[in-house]
Amino acid sequence: MSDKIHPDGAAPPSDGSGQGATAAQSSGSSGAVALRTKVYFGIGAGGETASMWIFNALGLIFYQQILGLPAGLAGTALALAIFADAITDPLIGAVSDRFRSRFGRRHPFLFTAPIPLAICVFLIFHPPQFIVESHTLLFSWLCVFTILQRTFQTFYVVPHLAMGAELSTDYLERTRVMAFNNLFGLYGNMIMQVLAWFVVFGFIFADQGGQLYRPAYTWVALSACAIILISIFACAFGTRDQIEHLKRNENIPLGKTSLRAFYVDIWSVLQNRNYLYLLLGLFFLSLTAGTHETLSIYMGTFFWELTPYQIGFLVIYSIIGAHAGFFFSARLHDRFDKRWTIFVSAIGLSVFWSMAVNLSLLGLAPERGSWSLVVFIIAMGCFSSFFGTVLNISVMSALADIADEHELNTGMRLEGIFYSARAFFAKAMNAIGHIVAGFALQYYVMMPPQSVPSEVPVDILFRLGIVDGPFAMIGGIIAGFVYLGYRIDRSTLSSIQTTLSERSLKQQPES
Repeated sequence: MSDKIHPDGAAPPSDGSGQGATAAQSSGSSGAVALRTKVYFGIGAGGETASMWIFNALGLIFYQQILGLPAGLAGTALALAIFADAITDPLIGAVSDRFRSRFGRRHPFLFTAPIPLAICVFLIFHPPQFIVESHTLLFSWLCVFTILQRTFQTFYVVPHLAMGAELSTDYLERTRVMAFNNLFGLYGNMIMQVLAWFVVFGFIFADQGGQLYRPAYTWVALSACAIILISIFACAFGTRDQIEHLKRNENIPLGKTSLRAFYVDIWSVLQNRNYLYLLLGLFFLSLTAGTHETLSIYMGTFFWELTPYQIGFLVIYSIIGAHAGFFFSARLHDRFDKRWTIFVSAIGLSVFWSMAVNLSLLGLAPERGSWSLVVFIIAMGCFSSFFGTVLNISVMSALADIADEHELNTGMRLEGIFYSARAFFAKAMNAIGHIVAGFALQYYVMMPPQSVPSEVPVDILFRLGIVDGPFAMIGGIIAGFVYLGYRIDRSTLSSIQTTLSERSLKQQPES
């Protein structure tokens, strides 16, 4: 990748060595972050998306259709994991904020998390046969390893995002940094989809049933584990040169390390009005995104009656939409500010994500199983992917601005705790989607295990479409209006950072 590439089309400053910005510029200063640093930071997102994708896209159909666990029980397992996340996510964020070592406060977590995370991902899809034969044991297996997987994922994701917030204090440069995170998250997702649908389900095990054949999941799980290990370790090693610069933000008193102090920090960030609006918006958005992502494989397999190859081609809309969002996010923030960008993106995501299904329910979509239907879904998906990318980048950038506001009010930088909410709701998005989809499949759609595509009754398919179409879009539309409560604009952030700079100068000892 050339150093001339930049999310908003501008070239980053150069020191004449071909490495982009200088070390001073890439070290949490107000200047541009070096392209090399942004790339290595972004690469780490591939591990998160691989872990999320395999569980989010394949977990429910694997346990319900292949292993025979009732969908309601699978949803309940995820509900229990949410309670564990509510404890571990902010706690790990607080520990990360207060951690001290010669490797800084973020990197030790980046080096520790990938191996146990990969092991948990593999074991979720490989319960022993004696456990599969008992619904109780299978439910327990799913609960235990789901909680462990999500905990080790938090061990990486929260410090990783917090580090990204510390790389720059510039209003738009923060958006560009998070844009790289989102872009490489797309690449991790894309690689997983290509390997799963084209290679494993569509070629190696196509004659055995593809995504409905249990041994195929071993290869998909191994692929996810490889991406997790490679991407996270690459991020950790590639950003080591930032450790000394990031230590400049370690301004939390070292003595306060008790469990009580952790939850005092958590309570303090919850007093921030802008933060609460983002949290509430994320909560409602999780209903929309989680339901769609969890049901996507059911929709492709049963509702649309697509082959694995056809499902694989749907990744095209993510490629187009996410790259458009990557290049335009900073420009939209510059033109319309983050608040209105977040609002419009949430509405656009909700409407276009359900558009293809809604039109199909009205009899306005191409024939099931046809390539014209694939093109139709891709066309709608390009818009939803664009809005989703812009929304994700915008919210993560806004969280960095809120961390500055919190430092002004309290004197402490707690990016770890702020980004723990993003990690929590990303996983809650997964969990709520499984809960809603699981109970909907069992009690409303009534989809039986070992169903055969093209043989599912029309009334079941119609109910499946109602859940993934009109119902799923409600949460995201509510989220859009909730996001309007966020009020930090460029001038507000400038005032905050000016005050912080003046305070820092006053605190420096006289020479």
